[in-house]
Amino acid sequence: MFTVPIIDMTPYVDPQSTPEQRAQVARALDEAAATVGFMQIVGHGVPTSAVDKLTDAVDEFFALPLDVKKRYISSRGENRGYSPPKSESLSMSLGVANANQMNDYFEAFTVGAGRSSYPAHPELPASSYPENFWPDDAAPAFQAGVQEWFCHARGVSRNLLRGFTDALQLAPGYFDNMVDYSIDIMNLNNYALPEGEVILTGELTGMGAHTDFGILTVLWADQVPGLQILDPDGMWQDVQPADGALIVNLGDAMARWTNDRWLSTIHRVDPPIADGRIIRRRSAAFFFDGNYDAVIETLPGCARTDRPGYHPITVADNINAKLAGLKAGIAPTAAAREALRLTSAKSAT
Repeated sequence: MFTVPIIDMTPYVDPQSTPEQRAQVARALDEAAATVGFMQIVGHGVPTSAVDKLTDAVDEFFALPLDVKKRYISSRGENRGYSPPKSESLSMSLGVANANQMNDYFEAFTVGAGRSSYPAHPELPASSYPENFWPDDAAPAFQAGVQEWFCHARGVSRNLLRGFTDALQLAPGYFDNMVDYSIDIMNLNNYALPEGEVILTGELTGMGAHTDFGILTVLWADQVPGLQILDPDGMWQDVQPADGALIVNLGDAMARWTNDRWLSTIHRVDPPIADGRIIRRRSAAFFFDGNYDAVIETLPGCARTDRPGYHPITVADNINAKLAGLKAGIAPTAAAREALRLTSAKSAT
């Protein structure tokens, strides 16, 4: 029976934990990463008050009229600000088009770590580290709630990386110089069909099938249907967060680093329907991507004679190729392994 394991991260949060306790968690992380590519984590240390502030912020912004939200579309095409419904196609980040390409109906607001987040590195390229702009005039409480959650999600991701380092039997701090000015990005997502509308046009999708681009993703989501992941047999499986849990999945950078010992699992969001009705779904996906110039190449202990390693690529080049598919419908040239998994998937029955 397919399950997404629930893992208690307390030993990586509590400074009084023992090496044996952390080793037990590391083994569970390794098992989940190698077999599912997804996990649910509890004991992550994020207070419920931060969730409340996040949801208040999300509700405040997405309740605005569409013409007001569109004022916050990036004028320079940067991966920041508002994205209206049907302006992206996640499946094209793998080079697999929908029948109607830009047909993902979610709307989003994107924030991230800009150059000002890393004052010790003034040379960072603005293309990878654009500054945020905030809808303070239209949604005055939005920035504070989002920034607080962003900081918590960043802390969770770094604790997870410590656990991953142990799970891969690498030296403590192995990844430190690859993430000290990480491209950290967060998408706030709202599934925007009016509640109760069930007429779906063509190949309309909530969020198209895709893999994430970076090291790992920390996801908060409503406990409603929608998220599905592709299991090893090519079947779509429903996943909902457990009480108090955050959903974590690995991205392409970690799959490449481990030469697919660990999985960057394809996932999607189907239109969330319960009892024949569209219901609202909200999520906040924090993408821990690594330094723009970090090179993704096979880690020690992950080389295999029967599976050639991926061609080395920088974090920024990997992200930019996927974003070109997502935003502009330009298929990446180095996503063949991921695309094959998607195109061979069976329909859920």
